[in-house]
Amino acid sequence: MGVAERRGREREEVRRKILDAARELFMAEGSERVTMRRIAEAIEYSPTAIYNHFEDKDALLNSLCEDEFGRLLALLGTGSRPRSAVAWIRQLGLAYARFGLEYPNHYRFMFMTPGAFGRDHRPSAPAQEAFGLLRSAVKKAIEAGEFRKGDVDAVAQVLWSSLHGAVALLITFRREQFPGAPAKADLLERVLENGIRGFLAGPARRPRGR
Repeated sequence: MGVAERRGREREEVRRKILDAARELFMAEGSERVTMRRIAEAIEYSPTAIYNHFEDKDALLNSLCEDEFGRLLALLGTGSRPRSAVAWIRQLGLAYARFGLEYPNHYRFMFMTPGAFGRDHRPSAPAQEAFGLLRSAVKKAIEAGEFRKGDVDAVAQVLWSSLHGAVALLITFRREQFPGAPAKADLLERVLENGIRGFLAGPARRPRGR
């Protein structure tokens, strides 16, 4: 390994360490309360070292969001796209849920931390693109007659919101902590199917697999 390559790898390792520490602090204390000095103290670096990688806290937040949603976007794009728009929605939903359960800390930062998008409060390009996949699938389902006619954004938001609620509960509580009875093993699948069924058109309203 050459000197330049080694230095590049070391720089990336420091950058990753900063981002990991920032994520944990933002989730624990809220992004508004955490300073760059606080992040530097957490990893025993000088504030100057942090600024060598990020211009300010908003730049750090934006970079963290880019990384996190880029990871989600890559997972959503895994696998071949089904011909059926409803099957595509189901594929996207299950991939989204899998991301939340496999990367709970990342998910908490992305979807459950106030101020996660920094001063601009605008989703990053990968975040927009990730939601755009669901929106495209919903639009296709409506145009193909699989879903009833309706507002594409509203339908996509309803589907996302309902699944997010289930994912958030499962990464916040252990399954045995659910009231009444432990969370069902197929809870996420049921929530997803229930959301899809609510928008199916006419005689297409039948249980999955029939």
